[in-house]
Parts: sequence; structure tokens; C-alpha cells
Amino acid sequence: MSDIDTQMPDIRALVTDLRRDLAERQTQLANTFNERPDAEAYLTGRCGAVDHALLKLWEGLEFPADLALVAVGGYGRGELYPASDVDVLVAVPEQMPPDVAARVEKFVGLMWDIGVEPGHAVRTPEECLEMAEHDVTVHTNLLEARLLIGNRTLFERFKFLLRANLDREAFVKAKRLEQDERHGRHHDTPYSLEPNCKESPGGLRDLHTIQWIARACGLGNTWQDLHRHELITAREVRQLQSVEGFLRRLRIRLHLQTRRRVDQLLFDHQEALARRFGVQPSGARRASEVFMQRYYRNAKVITQLNTIVLQNINACLFPLKGGATIYINSRFQVTRELLDVRDENMFESQPRALLESFLILQQRPELKGMSARTLRALWRGRRLIDAEFRRDPANRAMFLQLLQARRGVVHEFRRMNQFGILGRYLPAFGRVVGQMQHDLFHVYTVDQHILMVLRNVRRFTMAEHAHEYPLCTRLITAFERPWLLYVAALFHDIAKGRGGDHSLLGMRDAREFCENHGISPTDTDFVVWLVEHHLTLSQVAQKQDLTDPEVIADFAAEVGDERHLIGLYLLTHADIRGTSPKVWNNWKAKLLEDLFRSTMRLLRGALPVQAMGLDARMQEARRLLRFHGLRDGIENELWNEFDTVYFLRHDSEEIAWHTRMLYYRTHGEAPVVKARVNQAGEGLQVMAYAPDQPDLFVRLCGFFSRLGYSIVDAKIHTTRHKYALDSFVLLDTNDGLEARDMIGLIEHDLVERLREQGPPDRPTVTRLSRQVRHFPIQPEVSVSADDRRQRHILHVTAADRPGLLYDVAQVLVENGINLHTAKITTLGERVEDTFLVSGVVLHQTGPLLRLEQQLLEKLAI
Repeated sequence: MSDIDTQMPDIRALVTDLRRDLAERQTQLANTFNERPDAEAYLTGRCGAVDHALLKLWEGLEFPADLALVAVGGYGRGELYPASDVDVLVAVPEQMPPDVAARVEKFVGLMWDIGVEPGHAVRTPEECLEMAEHDVTVHTNLLEARLLIGNRTLFERFKFLLRANLDREAFVKAKRLEQDERHGRHHDTPYSLEPNCKESPGGLRDLHTIQWIARACGLGNTWQDLHRHELITAREVRQLQSVEGFLRRLRIRLHLQTRRRVDQLLFDHQEALARRFGVQPSGARRASEVFMQRYYRNAKVITQLNTIVLQNINACLFPLKGGATIYINSRFQVTRELLDVRDENMFESQPRALLESFLILQQRPELKGMSARTLRALWRGRRLIDAEFRRDPANRAMFLQLLQARRGVVHEFRRMNQFGILGRYLPAFGRVVGQMQHDLFHVYTVDQHILMVLRNVRRFTMAEHAHEYPLCTRLITAFERPWLLYVAALFHDIAKGRGGDHSLLGMRDAREFCENHGISPTDTDFVVWLVEHHLTLSQVAQKQDLTDPEVIADFAAEVGDERHLIGLYLLTHADIRGTSPKVWNNWKAKLLEDLFRSTMRLLRGALPVQAMGLDARMQEARRLLRFHGLRDGIENELWNEFDTVYFLRHDSEEIAWHTRMLYYRTHGEAPVVKARVNQAGEGLQVMAYAPDQPDLFVRLCGFFSRLGYSIVDAKIHTTRHKYALDSFVLLDTNDGLEARDMIGLIEHDLVERLREQGPPDRPTVTRLSRQVRHFPIQPEVSVSADDRRQRHILHVTAADRPGLLYDVAQVLVENGINLHTAKITTLGERVEDTFLVSGVVLHQTGPLLRLEQQLLEKLAI
């Protein structure tokens, strides 16, 4: 029997006592924090409670005296959040004998038993050094080592080896690269609507990075230490303490509220956190919106200070050799490849230089940024931008120069926003800084979305991005004064949150800006028109029938000429892509491009039918059929069964695919189902050809929904000989099997379902998304007759969920409604679907009202 086995009764009793004691201490800490939110007291208090438990456990297992138990990582620096891991290192002088290894394994297991979630390693000092040399994260954790119990000599040898072998310059570079990579994972912005308070830019990790570098380079462990080394000012010490305290309290509350390690500020948690912080609603804004704006301001200060402090540390530790100062003018100079003010108080006497500093960065690509004292001076000087400054013609001219620059527009406008300059110069922009958007498809605050749209438009002009969107690059290259599109991008959403139509309010701001800045009346009208109509192209493309020549003609009349069409297309493309990485897809891109090309043909003199490209489409489809080896004329029999609408609704490649698949079919009434990877991008394309029946569309929707697919496009067509040819574009909402792996299953199983003609598959019941739960959408249903009053147009708006289209189709079937076309539009978590329908009840007031009520009830589920 081993020593551990003989100790087990006593150890079990000890574990029971420690688990109870630790739980009581942590409960008391939480209660005290809720009464008086002192973050430092909580963090050190939890460390002390865990220290006590681990020391007792170590002593109870009677470890040899030559071992050491070391706290590392956040536990080592004395910061244990409610749900944080407890990282420990068992330091050993050499490879352990089996009995000691068994004792360590038992110790780690008992840590779980007493209620501690461990992260652990067992290494010699030499092994620690080897790991640290190859992994900067390991090195960082070990830098914060704190001896808990055991062999101090061994611990000091471990610390000495780490210090003696530290390459400070390599460590600093590695930590800065690590920070850049982390920021990239979070889209380089603190302003996502659900930021991570630990990892996102402006989060705790940005503060930790400063502290790790300072500790590694011997500059101290506190903000006061950095002040003593003259790396930060006394005011910045107070700012750092303030923002750090806010984030610590926030993370503690988040862990206590969720009872687990959650660092992302999900919508689910924001309202409760706001209440905990004593934040009240303000006007039309929820308490959570007011609270999150406070968070974003905090994050902005952290990103500013992170830039300044790391720059100062780098300059202090690694001065450039032979780097002479280069004078630019009486106001600025170049120091260490950075733009530097020659006098820290220069902006006070020459406030115009605030804008000039950004212009110089655009004009001198050799500059890598601004010096720390320049950034400080900018932040102090932002308040010099007042009404008089904005009225100065020279300042207005310089601001236009910033927009018209050949390079650096996005970088400098982002920098201007980061340091408060942009919001001071454009007060309307300042009002939307940090403002949230709860429309279920934007994932950034309003100001960040605007700058993302500006970035997207700028990228169209850059050769290195030409491969991404070739048509946009081609259009903007020939576009005269493309900087006007940047102005439109700045103002398109600037009136969000004021109440009323933000497009109409924004156009007034845009007109005032253009007139104040001397932009010609023609160009002013162009920018104002773009702001007013920035949603129009998207709405027409995604909600109206692009196979209807009247729709194209009406849209062409709205845009008027090619320049307005091109400008609107480019702005719309950039706008949709700037809402969220998930909203844009190739299917939406195709809708926009189809509308753009049809309208362009009409504006260039084509007849309405010619603008739809019907003859060219059929000719191209025939060419593709010949390419695939089908003889001339084989398509005629099938195509004679289709009316013009079919050829308008499908492009030439789809027509050729349908024709080939149906040419090879077995004759008779057997259904034909074919699937392939979507030629336009993500997901699958599926065609189903079968004798028409009233509930066919319902059955198809149910089948796809059961497989976990979301229908993003549906084209329904009935041939002259009463066959249905329905086409779908499907996206997998559950990230299941690869699309190619599903093709055989869909083709086989759907044919069987259609042959059996059994009841439709009911969709699987799933939970609503978090966004829909917290920001519900009021369902809307409208029915209106078309111009000839033969058919009706049904519009449906609701929160997206699996099976929604199935429920709508089921209601239509139950009321004897015939479905002719379906236009499916998904905007993030919001669906706006349009159906062309016919049926007797649509002409009767009572039954029509009952139909609308049934649809509303289904949509509200």
C-alpha cells in the first residue's frame, strides 16, 4: 500500500473541509463585492482564499521538501476572477520518481475536488526555460510566477534562468505581434456590439500587454512605476487606474452574473450589467445602450494609452542609432520615423495644425505614425476644434484635402476618430460615436460602420484589392472625383438614432457640409442624392421582382443617369459589406449586379425587354448546351413549355443546367431532383421537377428545413403542361456536412418523398437566436393586388427562424392560395419575403383578413 493510500481517509476529510471553506469564502467575497464593488479587494481576496486551500492540500499530501508549488499567470500576479482558471507550476529539481509523480497527479485531481479549476504543469527550471524560449505565452505566464510553498532555492533558480536568458527586444516584438494578431481576430475594433472585455481591442489584455512588457524589461509592476520612469504622466496614471478598475469590476460582475467564465458582453447580459452598474435609460435609449457607450469610451482610452505607452517604452529601451531628427516645417519634425510636434503646446497657438498632422501622414508614406507626445497633444488639443474653427475656410479646405488624398484616407480618418478629432470637426459624427444599432444585422457601432463603409469604398480604388470585386474596381477607376463617394459614405448613416428617417435627416447634414466646403452645386446634389437613396438599390434588388421590366424601368427613372447608378451601386456594395461579415454573400452580390446591369442597359438606350437581356441569355444558354455536347435544337421541346417569365428569372447558366438535367431524365411522371454546389458562392442549388400539386412547395420547404437548411432563394415555375420546376438556393445554418456530401442524399431522399406523396416533413423545432430574443421584430403582413388585379403581392416581415417559410407556405395551402413566385430576403436575423400569389380568398374581404391574421400568428411563434 502506498503512502497516499494510507493517507486517504485524512485527505478525504481535509478535502471536504477545504471545499466547504473555499465555497464560504468565495460566497462572502461575492456578497461583499455586490454591496461595495471593490475589484482589487475581490481579486486579492479570492487569491488569498485559493492560496490557503492549496497550501493546506500540499501540506496534507506531504510533498518532498525539494519541490516547489508556484502560482503563475493571472493567479501569479494576484488576479483571480470568479471563474478564472488557477494556473500552477509544480517545479521539480529533476525528473520525478514514480511515487512523487503519483502524488502530483493526486494533488491536481484534488484541486478539482475542492472546487478549483486548475491549469497545471510539472517541469524543471531548465524545461521551463526551454518552453519559454519557444512560446511567448508560456514565457509571459512564467514571468508572473509567485512562490506558494516549497523549495525557495529551486524557485529562485527558476526565476534567475528566466531573467538571465530573456531577450528583451525579442520579447517586446513578440508581445506586440501577439497583440496585433489578437486585435485581428476581433476585426481590429473595440466597437463590435458584443465585444470581449478581456480580448478585444480596448480590453484588459491591452493593459496586461503593457504590464508584461514593463515587468520583463525591468520597468516595474505598477502604473506608478512607469510614471517614475517618465514613460507616462501623472494624469495618465489616473486614467489607467480608472479604466482598469472599470474593466475589472465589469469582468467580476459578468462572471458572477453568468456563474461561468464568460468574457463576451453578449446581448443576453448587457441589460443586467447596466442595472448592476446603476445605469438608467436615457430618453429613447435603453440602459444597456447607455452602459455600452460607457464601455466604448473606456475602450477608446485604453487603445490610446496602449499606443502611447508601448511607443514610449520602445523608444526608451531601443533607441534608433544615428536617427537624426528631420525638420518638416516650423511645426513638425520626424523622429524615429514618427511624426513629432516640435513644441508640445504648438496646437494651442496654431490649432489648424491639428488637421495638418493627419495630412502630413498621408503625404509622407515613410512615416509609421505619430510620436507619443504628438498623440498626447492631439488629445488635449481636440477641444480647440469649435464652431469658429469649423467656419475657417482654410480648415475646411484642409479637411477636403484629407478626403481627396491619394493614400491614407481610411487610416487617418480612423486615427482622427480614435483621438476625438473627427467627432469635434463633424459634430453630427460625434453624436454617433459608440452608438449601438439594434437592427439584427449590424455588428458595429454607427461610427465604426461608417468608417468600415469608407474603407470598403476606398478598397475599390486599390490595385491590390482588384481581385476581390473586379466590377467595382473597374467602375471606380473610370469614376470622376471618387472622393465624393467618401463624403456620401461619411454621411449615409450619420443621422441614426435621432428619430425619423435617417436618410432624409442625413441628406440635410450632407448638403450643409458640401455647401460649407465649397463643393459645386452639381456635386453637392449628387452626394445628397446618394445619402437620401443609399438604401434604394438594396431594397429593389432584394425585395422586388427583377424579372419585371416595369421594376427595372422605375428604378432607372429614379437613378436618372449612369453616374448616379454607378455611384449608388458602389456605395450600396460597400454599405452591405460593412454591416457584418455574415450579411454579405455571393447571392446578394449577384442580385445587386443583376439589377445594376439591367438598369445600365436601359439607361444606354435598350428597350425594356432588351434591358432584361432575354435574347442574349437564351443564346448563351444554347452555347453552353453545345459546349456540353448536346446537339442543336434539343432544347426546343422543353423550352416551348416555359413562358417568358422563366427565362427572365433564371440566368443562362441555370437555364442550361436545368435543360441538361431534364434532357437526361427518364420520361414519364417520375420526379427529377438534382443538386449541385451553388455556382454563385456558398451553399447548394437544388432543382425539383414534378407534376404540380397544391402542397408541393410546402413539402419541399419542410424537407429542406428538416435537413437544417435555410432557403435564401426560391424560384417557382409551372410549365404549360402542368409540371412544377422549382429552384432553390440553400445555406446550411448548422455547419453540418460539406455541401458536396449532401448532394446524393438530397437527390435520393427528396425523390422518394415526392413519389410517396405523404404528409410534408415538419421542421425541427429550434430555439430563437439570442439577437431575436433580445431585440424582437414585430411581424408584418400586407397583401395588395397587382396592376391587372389578376394576382396579388404578399409581403411578409418577421424574425428569421428555421421553418418560417414552411409555416407561411402551409397557411397559403390551407387557404387555397396558389404560389407563383417567391422572393426570399434575409438581412441578418430579419426576413423580408415577397410572394406572387392568386386565389379566390384574395378577392374577399373577410377571408383575406383571416388569412392575414393566420399568417401573423404563425410569424409570431
